[in-house]
Amino acid sequence: MSNTMKLSEALTKDELRELRKKSDLRALATLVWNWGLIFAAFAVAIIWPNPLTILAGILILGGRQLGLGIINHDCAHHAFFKSQRVDDFVGHWIAGAPMNISLPAYRAYHLKHHKYAGTPDDPDIIFVKNYPVPKDSLRRKFVRDLTGQTGLRDTLRKIRSFKLSRNWPWLTFHIALAGTLTAVGAPWAYLMWWAAELFIYPAIVRLRQIGEHGTAKDRTSLDPRLNTGTTVAPFWQRVLIAPNDVNYHLEHHMFASIPPYRLKRLHKLLSSRGYYETFDCISHGYDDVIRRAVRNDAPEMVPAE
Repeated sequence: MSNTMKLSEALTKDELRELRKKSDLRALATLVWNWGLIFAAFAVAIIWPNPLTILAGILILGGRQLGLGIINHDCAHHAFFKSQRVDDFVGHWIAGAPMNISLPAYRAYHLKHHKYAGTPDDPDIIFVKNYPVPKDSLRRKFVRDLTGQTGLRDTLRKIRSFKLSRNWPWLTFHIALAGTLTAVGAPWAYLMWWAAELFIYPAIVRLRQIGEHGTAKDRTSLDPRLNTGTTVAPFWQRVLIAPNDVNYHLEHHMFASIPPYRLKRLHKLLSSRGYYETFDCISHGYDDVIRRAVRNDAPEMVPAE
């Protein structure tokens, strides 16, 4: 098929109408799944405390911290529950507060990313503009993330800019979390949340950013197939590092109003109809994302005369 295929040729209006339908049941299931994993991460570590369960819990928490951020993101687009008021409440209080994300502030910022994607005015371009990078550079970035340097920097920034009038939902969440864990006799488990946010969450966020736009073939193009990427990820990666269908980012940029739980269906439809043919915009697993993020700077071999 031609690489100039239009979306209207790959997708009917009726299909698009079905894909845009929101489901309160599926949105609630996503919310329960995320908070259920958070609860389970703490519960297993508390009931069977040992290095393995604690480390596994921290890994799960890191992925679910991103998961809460993604729910906040979907609610910012009013693409989660049927009711915009419910989206605003869930996005701000249930998903945003634990990660110190104000829904109105995030919405104002993030919609500029969608409006200006493929242009120098994209506010998110700073995170991916230099990719692909040399292998040593990528390694240093992840070392900074996994040793807590990135997380500590970001946390200190939060503390320095803290205002009770603005950040009290975040403070309330931490008081409630610490109080609950203390009440069940495991105050030490509160440190698991911070370990995840300091040592795991930054690396997952970086990997997500690379998969979304860092592997793009032409970030100056207005065609999402060139300025954005999708990652087809196995289940374990979707649990640990790509929650809530965030890996279908190319499809999200095409139709930001489609709920996240329908993006996989959209991806399959477009793929089966050749919409991505001749476009190298689909990664297969996050190992593939890392491979695409690396630039080979080795000098060319000059043949001996």
